[in-house]
Amino acid sequence: MTRVDIRLTPEEKYQLITRNLQEVLGEDKLKELLKERDIKVYWGTATTGKPHIGYFVPMSKVADFLMAGCEVTILFADLHAYLDNMKAPWELLKLRTEYYEAVIKALLESIGVPLDKLKFVRGTDYQLSREYTLDVYRLSSQVTEHDAKKAGAEVVKQVESPLLSGLLYPGLQALDEEYLGVDVQFGGVDQRKIFILAEKYLPNLGYKKRIHLMNPMVPGLSGSKMSSSELDSKIDLLEPAASVEKKVKKGNRLLFAVFPLAPPQAHLPLGCQSFLRGGKPRKQRGAVFRQVCAVPPLLSQGHRRLCDQEAGQVRGRHHLPLL
Repeated sequence: MTRVDIRLTPEEKYQLITRNLQEVLGEDKLKELLKERDIKVYWGTATTGKPHIGYFVPMSKVADFLMAGCEVTILFADLHAYLDNMKAPWELLKLRTEYYEAVIKALLESIGVPLDKLKFVRGTDYQLSREYTLDVYRLSSQVTEHDAKKAGAEVVKQVESPLLSGLLYPGLQALDEEYLGVDVQFGGVDQRKIFILAEKYLPNLGYKKRIHLMNPMVPGLSGSKMSSSELDSKIDLLEPAASVEKKVKKGNRLLFAVFPLAPPQAHLPLGCQSFLRGGKPRKQRGAVFRQVCAVPPLLSQGHRRLCDQEAGQVRGRHHLPLL
């Protein structure tokens, strides 16, 4: 894959950047910017738990951004993982982030995304600086408790007695746009309220309003979305066969229309293949299950390379820490 095709017109780049998205905030601004230059985009992930098959959705968009000539930054938001009800304890933060970085880089390679065209950043590389900390205080003097709580409602874990850290989370994500020097923030549609908060409050600090791109969420096997921090909602990239079978039998949500149908077994993770091989497929073991686990033929080789290995083999190859 090349980073940019010089023959692409601004309109063709726009179509690449926005295809398969659920929503675009700042559509006109995006079109105008593309007429002037290539744009800078960032996608961030809080390092809260093991990545799951739903990560193929944003990663496929990262590939689109590169094809459209965008400069892309991937943020491993380690500090955010701690602020979100300490989903990643402070003493585990460094190892958890190393695990995320290794797995996501392998996932990107599996779909042909050139890593040398991407910039990888950890949140604590700059979020503990004097300037950033001062801006957190400045922003805190502007954002109301109501707006902060509302912004994080679909992202930060909701509990009866919320911690102050969860209220800081949306503001820090808004500031990341400025400190990463980007034109666009990309994320799931569950981030929409945080994006709105950023558009409302960053100009109060003298910073420009950014463009926001949102992909649809992958439905979870339990609950509203597939989440790295909720074990029963997801199918991990390294999920064992027994665990996959248990989750699919128990799950009350199906991933219709998220991953295209693929030939049975050929493009499935190890656990999914084992589950399907268990005798004559029942209705649940047939088309329904393939819709839960199947990935596009484009991903088959890399996906098998990543997912069809035992956890120890993959951990050794990519030097993943044992969590």
